Amino acid sequence: MKVLKFGGTSVGTVDSLRNVKAIVEGNTEPLIVVVSALGGITDQLINTARQAASADASHVESYSKIVERHHRVIEGIVPEVRRPEVLAVTDKLLEELGNIYRGVSLIKDLSDRTLDIIVSYGERISSVIVANIIDGAVHRDSLSFIRTTKQWDKHILDNDVTQCLIHSVFDDIEAPVVVVPGFISCDSNGNVTNLGRGGSDYTAAILAATLSADVLEIWTDVDGFMTADPRVINNALVIDRLSFTEAMELCNFGAKVIYPPTIYPVFHKNIPIVIKNTFNPGAPGTWISDEPAASEDKPIKGISSINDTCLITVKGLGMVGVIGINSRIFNALAHDGISVFMVSQAASENNTSFAVRNADATHALKVLREEFAPELSAGSLTEISSQPDLATVAIVGENMKHAVGTAGRLFNTLGRNGISVIACAQGASETNISFVIDSCNLRKALNVIHDSFFLSDTQVLNLFVVGTGKVGCKLLEQIHAQQDNLLNKKSLSLRLVGIANSRQCYFTRDGIDIDSWEEILSRSELPATPQNILDGVIKMNIFNSVFVDCTANEDIAKLYLPLLSNNINVVAANKIAASGAYDEYVALKRMARKKGVKFLFETNVGAGLPVINTINSLINSGDRILRIEAVLSGTLNYICNAVSGTIPLTQAIEMAMNEGYSEPDPRIDLSGKDVVRKIVILAREAEYKIEQADVVRNEFIPHKCFNGTVEDFFKTAGAFNADFEAKRRDAEGKGLKLRYVACLNEGHVSVGVQAVGQEHPFYNLAGSNNVVLITTERYNEYPMAIKGYGAGASVTAAGVFSDIISIANIR
Repeated sequence: MKVLKFGGTSVGTVDSLRNVKAIVEGNTEPLIVVVSALGGITDQLINTARQAASADASHVESYSKIVERHHRVIEGIVPEVRRPEVLAVTDKLLEELGNIYRGVSLIKDLSDRTLDIIVSYGERISSVIVANIIDGAVHRDSLSFIRTTKQWDKHILDNDVTQCLIHSVFDDIEAPVVVVPGFISCDSNGNVTNLGRGGSDYTAAILAATLSADVLEIWTDVDGFMTADPRVINNALVIDRLSFTEAMELCNFGAKVIYPPTIYPVFHKNIPIVIKNTFNPGAPGTWISDEPAASEDKPIKGISSINDTCLITVKGLGMVGVIGINSRIFNALAHDGISVFMVSQAASENNTSFAVRNADATHALKVLREEFAPELSAGSLTEISSQPDLATVAIVGENMKHAVGTAGRLFNTLGRNGISVIACAQGASETNISFVIDSCNLRKALNVIHDSFFLSDTQVLNLFVVGTGKVGCKLLEQIHAQQDNLLNKKSLSLRLVGIANSRQCYFTRDGIDIDSWEEILSRSELPATPQNILDGVIKMNIFNSVFVDCTANEDIAKLYLPLLSNNINVVAANKIAASGAYDEYVALKRMARKKGVKFLFETNVGAGLPVINTINSLINSGDRILRIEAVLSGTLNYICNAVSGTIPLTQAIEMAMNEGYSEPDPRIDLSGKDVVRKIVILAREAEYKIEQADVVRNEFIPHKCFNGTVEDFFKTAGAFNADFEAKRRDAEGKGLKLRYVACLNEGHVSVGVQAVGQEHPFYNLAGSNNVVLITTERYNEYPMAIKGYGAGASVTAAGVFSDIISIANIR
């Protein structure tokens, strides 16, 4: 025998009731079907009652809509031959309801007892309708067998009496299907009561346990328990199996699939619960039983949360070693009907914190201050305080007891995303780790935990890309081209959630279609000021954030420190921050370490070449960098290779511009400033304290050529063609070639034109290639060489892309 419960939208419309009929009639074993009220009708019943009590004449119209809705459903689903009989029963119930509303309107009073009677009509009428659309079904009224008693102003199940009455009603029924209303009950005096929130689920569980059913099926409007709230986490998954304990923990902390009282009765009888979707009956749903979790399962099964949290703290040195303080705290709260759902206590016993609903906070403070008035007056208790508007999160899974480091991983994950834990609790059973955070961080916390513990099919990085010039555009193209591959092969989802150019910026938590970013950005009315960009990123407060700077803008580089301090990863193609003042560079590195996020700038030197990562690996493994020699300007190397007896210096510069190797203003490259920045960055990564002013410079072209416009430059630079050609011929005559070399030698740094021989690795360096030679204590006789393309939007974008991927820690 099975017990099936249908509720909410499952019985909300004619179409959903057809699904109920098909599901029930598709079963061959005996069934008890528990039915909730038509979806949303309970709220209508309550609101109409309140209108009547407040002398609002519109209650008459509201009541008429209730009648009309029930009639529409009956006419739409009940077979014509049964319709007169059903209407006779339901119209009588609706007439009773109308009389009660009139009475409430006359006396202008709505007592709890009257409201209990009013809301009972939803289930009573709905169950009659369902009983008459299912072939062979009979109807029984729950008021005749569910009994309650009063405790702390609440209706509590009278279990012994209820069990006897259930057997007296059901033991002799031979019909294949029995339909009963859920939720409703009555007390020993015959007064209508109810089982409270989730009461229909509870009714079904009571029947299943008392009659020893094989299984309890809860049919709702979701496919089962989810790993997290799908309204917050788009990629939440259905949990196929849960233990009773895991299901209870998830329910206690906000999962609304079923309510905690439902689990108790069937747990004691070891009757499995199956959560199924009325609108998707083919889905397997969630199976809940006492079967132990498979050892290979993930450590946590799901995440639940309560947004409505206030933390109460009782504090004082007078609590230390005093027996019975906590007993007095919780007895006082229980006596006044205040429910506590989480407790956290310091081992020193000088404070106890516990979580209650915000609505109970003021009352809880009053109760406790009265209870501990003598201690507060004497100073043995110094404070009883509240911290409202918080959220409680629970991660649940019986396999946590087998997984070492789950708590460490949890709090590390939260910390790296800038989420501060205010209080936490974990039982010795290791099934639940609960913690309290600011409610503004709830969405972020749920997403990052879901992502970190692989409850999702995918890991998500949320990208803010600033700068849509050559490098930025290429980066977006590469991300778009690789999105499907990363998702399918690496389970990594890259979401563009913010974008900015020099004029406009745009941010959205929903993600930006990379196919359409230009059109979307062009429609934005938000100016791309540094402050707007900073506010847009920080205020979104989104998990796994990565700020990607593809500009050369000093004001954007100044945003790195506040971004890192807000736990946002920074990937920079912009060299300004890493090559600026040494103290500021150190501050950025320290902040990244402190916050557990990453500050990556591999493309600052050598575009896509792995130079900085290699230096870091050498240093971290205990090696010491002694010397670095490098050709770091693809533009200057191209020019050195292009100059010949027939091609003067200025023509070679124009060729570099035409090929796209040079900046539109070639003086940026020719000044050597870019090379200075790069060697400063390498020196710093090699653990030398170097400022740009420390670099000795042998200029490629005299500085006076850089005054005025680009046109002015070409007019004056021609005068140096002969000098440069003379240098080139002199070098050529000695079998040498000119190269613009940056050098770090035991903390001394220089840049300038050098002549190198055929045996030198720089001699045959073609085109715009870069090369870096690294001499260390280990790589001494034969330096390590890193060589390849050192310029170009595509390779630079690829280097930025590689830094982004490294944040996800995938291989």
